[in-house]
Amino acid sequence: MNRRSFVRSAAASTLVLTPAGNLLAALAPDNVYRKNIGIQLYTLRNALAKDPAGTLKQVAAAGYKQVEPYGFPNCQPLIDGAKAAGLAMHSSHFEWDSVVNPKDAGMSDFMKILDKAKEAGLSHLVIPYLADGNRGTLDAYKKVAENANKAAEKAKAAGIQLAYHNHAFEFQPKEGGKCGFDVFIEEFSKDMMFELDVFWVKVGGHEPADLIGKLAGRVSQLHLKDLKAGIKLPEFGSLPEDAFKELGNGMIPMEPILAAAEKAGVKHCHVEQDHSPDPLASIRQSAAYLGKL
Repeated sequence: MNRRSFVRSAAASTLVLTPAGNLLAALAPDNVYRKNIGIQLYTLRNALAKDPAGTLKQVAAAGYKQVEPYGFPNCQPLIDGAKAAGLAMHSSHFEWDSVVNPKDAGMSDFMKILDKAKEAGLSHLVIPYLADGNRGTLDAYKKVAENANKAAEKAKAAGIQLAYHNHAFEFQPKEGGKCGFDVFIEEFSKDMMFELDVFWVKVGGHEPADLIGKLAGRVSQLHLKDLKAGIKLPEFGSLPEDAFKELGNGMIPMEPILAAAEKAGVKHCHVEQDHSPDPLASIRQSAAYLGKL
């Protein structure tokens, strides 16, 4: 029995144990995430640098309905190419220092980004990363949370949801065994959300579906990507490029994640694959996998 058949069989068996048939909803062909599946465009960064319009047409042809750019607001070719290809754009990663290390108390740089986000029709902005200096201690994470909460309040007033995208480093134990993600769970305000990357959650030693359930109502979006089997977990250092797999080619089953996402009120799901020898082929494979679950 191959992995897909096994997972489908296991999911079907689990239905009798799952309240309200959550997995049945996840497997349904009209599942909200499958119908509106997105792609984080960092996956295609090299192709986009050469031919943004042509690459985004191939994204649409692969079955994706929306895109999540990176580097906002300095990503106009991605925005223009997405519109030309008929792809929706609800969310973007943005220049995070405008929030994490603001140059002034009023966060003037972030306010300019909010204005541009409204012009672009965005409803979500995501802090995509933290540099080493912003994650060395629990106090550093508390400062990030403090600034993120201030920015989230400003974003809410502009009709935009602010969120934080995790990697694995947030799960690395710090003083007293506590980790940065624990700080964020405790310190983020009701206006500040998470964009959970299920790959990095798994690399950090946690089960994605369980964490989504724990954070129900606090997760606005997901990144869906698969992890090569056999990787030692948890892992807080660098990973080999072949650790990043197409959906269905690794150790992370997507059905429980989609079911948990629907139950937890997640708005959007975006496929992402940080490394691939052929990114366009990889995103086609991931889209096909989602379509055949």
